[in-house]
Amino acid sequence: MYQERVVLCGASSYEQKFYLNEDFKSLPSRIQDELKILCVLFTEDVGGILTLVFNEEGKLLLEVTAEEDDFFFDEIGSELKIRQIQREKADFLQAMEMYYRVFFRNEA
Repeated sequence: MYQERVVLCGASSYEQKFYLNEDFKSLPSRIQDELKILCVLFTEDVGGILTLVFNEEGKLLLEVTAEEDDFFFDEIGSELKIRQIQREKADFLQAMEMYYRVFFRNEA
């Protein structure tokens, strides 16, 4: 069913919006809130667009993009912030990967 990359959620500093993939609406509301807080705070801090994506192996990736003419985007801060999130939210990110593998890829 899910072999390609699948977007979990994302936020944009340009549109000031958060997006959660409809396929993940069954997540508990506190998990949805945690994802929203993570994404929105990231884009408020460094700018650009943050997207959380599951790759083909089920690993959760944090991808950042910015508009070419966005001179306020903090590229170095973005990389540092991603490392900080990966370190501080490691258990949460691993739990999301497990959820995806079990409920979407039917892995045991």
